[in-house]
Amino acid sequence: MNHSKVSELYNRHYGGLFLFIAALVIVPFVANSFLLSVLILVGLYGIVTTGLTMLMGYAGQISLGHAAFYGIGAYASAVMTGTYGMPGIVGILVGVAFAGTVAVLIGIPTLKLKENYLALATLGFGIIIFTFFKELKEITGGLNGFFGIPSFNLFGFAFDTDLKFYFLIWALLIVGILFSKNIIDSRVGRALRSIHGSDVAANSIGVNIQQYKLKVFVLSAVYASVAGSLYAHYVTFINPNLFTAMESITFLIMVVIGGSANIWGGMIGAIVYVLLNELLKEVVPMFFQNVGGEFQIVFFGILLVAILIYMPQGLAPTLGKVWRRLAGRKNKKAAVTGPPNADATVGGSKS
Repeated sequence: MNHSKVSELYNRHYGGLFLFIAALVIVPFVANSFLLSVLILVGLYGIVTTGLTMLMGYAGQISLGHAAFYGIGAYASAVMTGTYGMPGIVGILVGVAFAGTVAVLIGIPTLKLKENYLALATLGFGIIIFTFFKELKEITGGLNGFFGIPSFNLFGFAFDTDLKFYFLIWALLIVGILFSKNIIDSRVGRALRSIHGSDVAANSIGVNIQQYKLKVFVLSAVYASVAGSLYAHYVTFINPNLFTAMESITFLIMVVIGGSANIWGGMIGAIVYVLLNELLKEVVPMFFQNVGGEFQIVFFGILLVAILIYMPQGLAPTLGKVWRRLAGRKNKKAAVTGPPNADATVGGSKS
């Protein structure tokens, strides 16, 4: 492969990632406190939806109960740090262990179901966990909420400002996406794709369907739990109403908007959803009086239907095509305006 081909592949695969990371580093230093808090929320949602993208887009399993795992992580960290004074990392690990265990116990029976039945089963699971959060008042505080959650502290370094927390969240999100991408590009990812295509066909070639479904379900639960733990440390107060079935539906909407068949789709959907939601809060009152959150629900319902009809693969593939075209134009321009001795260096020795 000659140098120009290598350069083109490099630009397509890594150029966008480097530009994105550079933008992430620059943005917090020019953003105000409100925008910084919004970007932190985007990062937290992005961690959840990245795990959900693997489950939905690659294993083909729909979950309407991921707000429960999000809440398990949040309450685990709240109790471990707020009640027992343990380090923040202990709270995260306890949340991961508890969420993973619950995911195994729930996943073994429910993942035998298909499509709508699976969605309803996970929805029921989410409602049960929400009821536990609400009724176990001695532990969770019930509907009054859990107060006094300390800032996240890692080996003596306190993430006690929005700027510090921003870099923590987005670093974890990028690592989580790259880790997920490695899984999807591996033998496990090929097995998940075969399951998504056809359970019968996957089983005929020796794929252990239930095992792979369960593994990706547990992994997605772990992602949600980690995000929930960090969310609890960020807001320092949690309430069961933050982890309702509507929150699970919101995660699902983000994945559909971004694109469930692309590992970057969850993050893209989180960015679009959160930014549009904040924009609607500012714009809608200018035209309609006494309109609350119902308008946002209507708007995102219409947006969801439109994307399912006109862009069923979500926004990620479209954005990918745009980037590849821009990268291609850049490479062509470089080839035309390159150095005079380009012919002797690009393709090897001059014949």
